[in-house]
Amino acid sequence: MNKDIIQGHWKEVKGKLKQQWGNLTDDEIAKMNGTRQELQGLLQKKYGYQKDKVEQEIDNFLKKNGWDE
Repeated sequence: MNKDIIQGHWKEVKGKLKQQWGNLTDDEIAKMNGTRQELQGLLQKKYGYQKDKVEQEIDNFLKKNGWDE
């Protein structure tokens, strides 16, 4: 999967992130700069996901929202 998908759809993604992962703050989302790597780290920190789980969660999130280009 293209790692730039999140960045390419960043304006749309920001709103959906709060819906999917309500523990993320607006400040944390703003600091991510639209990078998948930043989202991975934040989800691991906030939700305790392991690397494989966080990859799966992000992939599912992208598919659910039609961004799985």
